Amino acid sequence: MNDKEIITLFWERDETAIQAVSDKFNTYCLRIALNILGSPEDAEECVNEAIMRAWESIPPNRPENLAGYLGKLTRNTAIDQLRKSKSEKRGGGEYVLILDELSECVSDGKDIGETAEYRELVNAINDFLKELDTVKRNICILRYSRLESVASIAEKLNVKESYVLTTLSRTRKKLRKYLKKRGFEV
Repeated sequence: MNDKEIITLFWERDETAIQAVSDKFNTYCLRIALNILGSPEDAEECVNEAIMRAWESIPPNRPENLAGYLGKLTRNTAIDQLRKSKSEKRGGGEYVLILDELSECVSDGKDIGETAEYRELVNAINDFLKELDTVKRNICILRYSRLESVASIAEKLNVKESYVLTTLSRTRKKLRKYLKKRGFEV
């Protein structure tokens, strides 16, 4: 079943949409949740919650990219769950480490999600990513959007972990300069 057919099932409030989403996107969403939460049981619970959030939000939303939409719901659900359970004390996932990495580029001490500049910042980061070559862009997206580990990225892109780490470090420095030039406090 393709994405448009699944979205149509959601709009028709046909409960088979839930099973179709689970069949098609469960592995993708589990990977995202596991990278954040570090626990297979928590990740599975998170994916189920994200699918229910999709059920509750489609309609009125009609996502153009169903995988991206479900990935975002999963990521947000996992982050909410992480905050509730304080799983970083149990060493859970890559999320805390990734936030630390990005804080040098975008944090001014405030929760970035609460600032008025959020949309402008997202656009600036997207513009920056468009300027990167494909490999560097993929490394950044896998790390900071899909929350993949350095080892996983290296394996997927058939490069050394040291290359991934160096690329991430250099790209963060370039991003920081880029955002500063665009007028963001960094």
